[in-house]
Amino acid sequence: METNIKTINENDVLSMLREPGMYAVILVNDEITTMDFVVSVLVKVFHKQPAEASALMMEIHQSGQGVAGIYTFDVAITKKKQADQLSAERGFPLRITVEPAGDKY
Repeated sequence: METNIKTINENDVLSMLREPGMYAVILVNDEITTMDFVVSVLVKVFHKQPAEASALMMEIHQSGQGVAGIYTFDVAITKKKQADQLSAERGFPLRITVEPAGDKY
């Protein structure tokens, strides 16, 4: 009985490994969610400094959306869920999307 066993060396393993994909967490402007709440989400969930959070909130307000952060997929989804939960608790319809960062962000 003959078996086909292939030895995998370090170079084979290294060529199979790759960096995890990065994902942008995007906050979308709406007419109901307050600016103060958006700033608080950016501070609490995305760990922005208050001045940076305020500037990003204005970008979201003026352009319709803004990137809260770029993370690996699991972290991006976790941040989205945390922000969604805070929004639901406060009754705001803040929309948050997660999309591949690619070259766009």
